[in-house]
Amino acid sequence: MDSRFLQSFVTVVDFGSIADAARRLDLPATTVAQQMRALEADIGGKLLKRVGRTVRPTVLGSRIIDQAREVLRGVRDLRSAASDTELPAGPLRLGATPTALMGLAPPLLRRWMRTYPDIQIYIEPGTSAVLLDHVMAGDLDVAILVHPAFALHKTCEWRLLREEPLVLLAPQRMRVDDPLMTAAREPFILYDRKVMAGKLADDYLRKQGIKPKVRFELDGIEHIAQLVAEGFGVSVLPDWPQLGQADPRVRRWPLPAGAPARQVGMAWLRSSPRSPLASALHALVNSVESSPI
Repeated sequence: MDSRFLQSFVTVVDFGSIADAARRLDLPATTVAQQMRALEADIGGKLLKRVGRTVRPTVLGSRIIDQAREVLRGVRDLRSAASDTELPAGPLRLGATPTALMGLAPPLLRRWMRTYPDIQIYIEPGTSAVLLDHVMAGDLDVAILVHPAFALHKTCEWRLLREEPLVLLAPQRMRVDDPLMTAAREPFILYDRKVMAGKLADDYLRKQGIKPKVRFELDGIEHIAQLVAEGFGVSVLPDWPQLGQADPRVRRWPLPAGAPARQVGMAWLRSSPRSPLASALHALVNSVESSPI
């Protein structure tokens, strides 16, 4: 059995389309279709079926999909262990939240490319909860994410990168004498409460006895900041990192002492054969902070 065929099968299931899977794998769609026929002949049954415009696993395909993922992880670990270099074979599979991709990740990625030019990086964006699940499943080598409200499993390594206290984000032209009173008075853009930092902000405002005049609720700090810049209201957000020049149309106001902060860091599996890749990435953090990129 060719592990590449298993990879194509898993990718088709994940994307629900042979054409989309082919684009992800950088293969012709006809090649992926041929691989699926060969794999089905080897397994001895149909693995995929067409449902409307999508492709889904059959009953047999659903039975083996988890085992197929496990086999692929095993193949990846085998190749890592067989590497004759200092680090396991690449690519480094890195997960990052959208905010991390816009702020923390770029300097770190530049340093990685200079230090390990032969090890490519695969980047998967996502929410902290999804990325943590992928790390724990072994699908990602390391992820930059927000620490959840619960304790991480003992098999997971956690390294804090920064703490981001909540701040009031307001239009630059707005007069702010008291950030909390401003949050109570002005139209408010609420950070999605299903997100860790959004719940953190909502709980904090409730404890302060503030019921904001919510105009919008959405996920995505950058999107909220854009709405604030356009004058739609104010928001309470983590003091996130930003590359390049800050938007002159908005201003961040510190909240009173005692305002909570979200913790952003790296998470990876301690026991994974690929954990040296995660450790090597974390080791570059200090060099990024102490030297210009």
